[in-house]
Amino acid sequence: MTLTNAPILETDRLILRGPLHDDAAPLMDFLCDRDRAEGFGAYDNRSDAWRWFALNVGHWHFHGYGYFTIVDKASNAAAGIAGIWNPHGWPEPELGWVVFDGFEGKGIAYEAALRAREWAYAADGLGFSTLTSNIVPGNDRSIALAERLGAWFERKYQNVHMGEDLLYRHPSPTDLESDGSVEAYA
Repeated sequence: MTLTNAPILETDRLILRGPLHDDAAPLMDFLCDRDRAEGFGAYDNRSDAWRWFALNVGHWHFHGYGYFTIVDKASNAAAGIAGIWNPHGWPEPELGWVVFDGFEGKGIAYEAALRAREWAYAADGLGFSTLTSNIVPGNDRSIALAERLGAWFERKYQNVHMGEDLLYRHPSPTDLESDGSVEAYA
């Protein structure tokens, strides 16, 4: 049973769903890997990583949105997280993503982020009119993905947890509709 009221979203290869108890371990593994999680907020111990997992569950209850667990349909394994994040101190709602070890380079982050953004913009989803992605300077892979999603660098800001961050602005639903890259978010 999911720990939140998150909808289930699908793509051809992925399921995005709310976190389950069993999702804690792979997320904690990721968060405790300093090299891989540095741009996301790495932890030195599993207790702090578990608290972040619980924070995401609470974020869903507080805001009605948060990070989905990305499930790879082919393996039924948790492949990462993607969704909308806006804790206290954030400038505005952010579209974020990470993929776990073994799932990089397969287009999973792009596919999941695109689907999460579609849901955030949809009238029967969150009905948002804009999103950002907040990226630590030097995280070239996330910058490339944000740009592939059509986002552009807007400004630097002081992230309350990570220090200086780069804020990338995503095209609005209207911009996406007018350039023909997506169908209307009805």
